[in-house]
Amino acid sequence: MPQTLKIASRASLLARYFPEIWSESHLRSQAKVIKTHKTLDDMPGPNALSFFTDLFCKKGLSRLHELQIEGKAKYGPVWKASFGPILTVHVADPSLIEQVLRQEGKHPIRSDLSSWKDYRVCRGHAYGLLTAEGEEWQQIRSILGKHMLKPKEVECYAGTLNHVVTDLIHRLQHQQSLHQQHVVKNVANEFYKFGLEGISSVLFDSRIGCLEPKVPKETETFISSINTMFVMTLLTMAMPKILHRIFPKPWQKFCESWDYMFEFAKGHIDKRMAEVAERVARGEKVEGKYLTYYLAQEKLSMKSIYGNVTELLLAGVDTISSTLSWSLYELSHHPEVQKALHKEITGVMKDNPIPTAADVAQMPLLKAVVKEALRLYPVIPGNARVISDRDIQVGEYLIPKKTLITLCHYATSRDEKYFSNPNAFQPQRWLHKDGDRHPYASIPFGFGKRSCVGRRIAELELYLALARILMHFEVKPEQGGHAVRPMTRTLLVPEKEINLQFLNR
Repeated sequence: MPQTLKIASRASLLARYFPEIWSESHLRSQAKVIKTHKTLDDMPGPNALSFFTDLFCKKGLSRLHELQIEGKAKYGPVWKASFGPILTVHVADPSLIEQVLRQEGKHPIRSDLSSWKDYRVCRGHAYGLLTAEGEEWQQIRSILGKHMLKPKEVECYAGTLNHVVTDLIHRLQHQQSLHQQHVVKNVANEFYKFGLEGISSVLFDSRIGCLEPKVPKETETFISSINTMFVMTLLTMAMPKILHRIFPKPWQKFCESWDYMFEFAKGHIDKRMAEVAERVARGEKVEGKYLTYYLAQEKLSMKSIYGNVTELLLAGVDTISSTLSWSLYELSHHPEVQKALHKEITGVMKDNPIPTAADVAQMPLLKAVVKEALRLYPVIPGNARVISDRDIQVGEYLIPKKTLITLCHYATSRDEKYFSNPNAFQPQRWLHKDGDRHPYASIPFGFGKRSCVGRRIAELELYLALARILMHFEVKPEQGGHAVRPMTRTLLVPEKEINLQFLNR
């Protein structure tokens, strides 16, 4: 029973059976409530006009990650702000984030994602893992978890992913050969294609040509649609629905992007399922090692398969692209770390050209580099929770049920209280246990039931790719290049192109 209800119950009994002492006890209990539980009315935060000005007049939508740090410095670890029609409570302290996540319940809700859901209702599409809630979400999570979270299951994808990494190496060799100084322009775009090819190979066990010298037009359009959708997500969520009629373009572009993404996924699913049906008709034995096959075996409807695969496609791409880009960007600016990492990789691999899951398990510095890149540049800079069934206590505040709570991971992962020299790239900090570091200070894949279901596959793909890249190339900054900062596009991405020299070893 929540503390406030306990106090109220005791006060009621006291008033009924001991009226002579009710008045004094009532005052004491009321004072205790006031002392231990503050409400949203007591919570600090910018007024609506100030926050609106930050978002739309000071490029705040692209610097939401920086607003976390500014908000914490100005208001403390908990503050409120209205994002368009949505009131949000921001939590920027690891201990308080832990409090929220430990109260999320059996079926945690990540956030409302209202515009994503509105689109699915409008088009009649099924919800996927990112948008479903309750029992529907639990069923999907259980099915995917069997094939995406168990280490032995994930290791089965190493061979498939290594084929994709081989093509990535060939593409990087081709791209660097086009430039006199061996510069690969806009590496995030190259890794975006790699990420899409990788997740497609896991989902369909087939290739879609992202890493060919000439990328298929439909693939380029799909990547463009993801970018547009994420930009429009912030705008459509910030705008009250009535404004969609007055300013229809953001919602229209948002829907067009999703339309193409669903069409793209459906085309590849239908093609793969037709191939399987033909083999079955010929009496051949079919053994699936790709996720679409597993989903079909679980008797999910095709509508549900389309919804889930579409969401898995877009979820898998940004994590790979962003983390590989930032890892190599930082390694290019820290040659001593790159040299040590290359030594570790070659020491484990010896004369073997292609690492396995077992090989990368013996590379602690490789894992530390990825972990540090994710600390500095978390792909999801601010996760969220909605506790739908009850009020919860967070620090000194009582947060009403159904309140959107933003967990400010970017702010906590750059907090000097938990990370010395927090803005510096120092992978070695992860090679030794730090008793002062809070376990919730950097959780780039989330925590608990609603954490990233594709985490293990994404990490394996990152390790295999980064190890192979450094086996083939020494990576340096582009001569005369400028520093690159992150920006928010729903997810955290490079503000401008990352251009790097890839010198053959």
